[in-house]
Amino acid sequence: MTQVTEKPAATKGLIERMQEHGHEEVLFCNDSTTGLRAIIALHDTTLGPALGGTRMWPYASEADALEDVLRLSRGMTYKSALAGLDLGGGKAVIIGDARKDKTEAMFRRFGRFVDSLNGRYITAEDVGMSITEMVNIRKETNHVVGLPVSMGGSGDPSPVTAYGVYCGMKAAAKTAYGSDDLNKRKVAIQGGGNVGRHLVDHLLKEGATVYITDIHDDKLAAIKAEHPAVQLVKPDEIISLPVDIYAPCALGATVNDDTIPKLKCSVIAGSANNQLANEDKHGRALMEKGILYAPDFLVNAGGIINCAWERRGYNQQAALSQTEDIYRTALTIFKRSQDEKIPTYLAANQAAEQRVRSMRQAGLGF
Repeated sequence: MTQVTEKPAATKGLIERMQEHGHEEVLFCNDSTTGLRAIIALHDTTLGPALGGTRMWPYASEADALEDVLRLSRGMTYKSALAGLDLGGGKAVIIGDARKDKTEAMFRRFGRFVDSLNGRYITAEDVGMSITEMVNIRKETNHVVGLPVSMGGSGDPSPVTAYGVYCGMKAAAKTAYGSDDLNKRKVAIQGGGNVGRHLVDHLLKEGATVYITDIHDDKLAAIKAEHPAVQLVKPDEIISLPVDIYAPCALGATVNDDTIPKLKCSVIAGSANNQLANEDKHGRALMEKGILYAPDFLVNAGGIINCAWERRGYNQQAALSQTEDIYRTALTIFKRSQDEKIPTYLAANQAAEQRVRSMRQAGLGF
């Protein structure tokens, strides 16, 4: 049953938008005392409770935040389905500046909103968040993962996310170039956050030439200090670099009408969610241009795999081993795309939807 727990005035057409992609519930969270303004979206809980991180970002408008959380939560359903997890799709966004607006009280209040969903949504770390915020959320709800090892958690999931992207990138290279060897391949990483930083390490160890950019100079300086071989570039230069692989590892929608003509790569494989500004339009445009797109929700599933293992009793080696399956799954999706002459995003969507549908029809799942 589709439900809107609260509905602000400026959401005309929200229910129609929820119905369009099958969203079950949207919760708008407001607390004037702490300054909390957040949205939690549950897309589909057929396979299990909706697990997805909370993102904190200074959105230009509430409409932008809503659009982001709706797309992100849908992607989490597909991500868990393709990864073979018994989890549904959900996501949360907090409107604010992660560098200035964080307080313990804000995240504890957010934890109460999460708790009000009675386990239908489990939150975790995403852009703008850290283990510190997970600890504060945990003070008000049990429905949170990505906790410190000292609290029985798995810690920061970004290393496992980066490893999954690396595995997916190798599968894309094998499909595009006939070999998954990344030695001497040129890779442009957009985003020097936790995932981008760990991805740099994997690529340099294999002998790739790595270019990276970020809007925060301090992040780039830290990466350069750790990896002197990495080459720093300005944010507006990363898209048009002549490279083999473009890896979006920041916010989404960097593959759009303006950037596609500038791309000089054969593969797109990165950790950012919703990399295609318009899924169908830009997914087909990449195929027509001969660029192999590794669907983001396929290759960035390492983080949720890690969190899933935290819920059952954390085993890092088991999480890494399951994350390696991204390589095999990606090859299957790329082959399906080639055989059926459809964009890779569509091949991945169909595979995910097929699993959800089969569980629903069989009366299995959550």
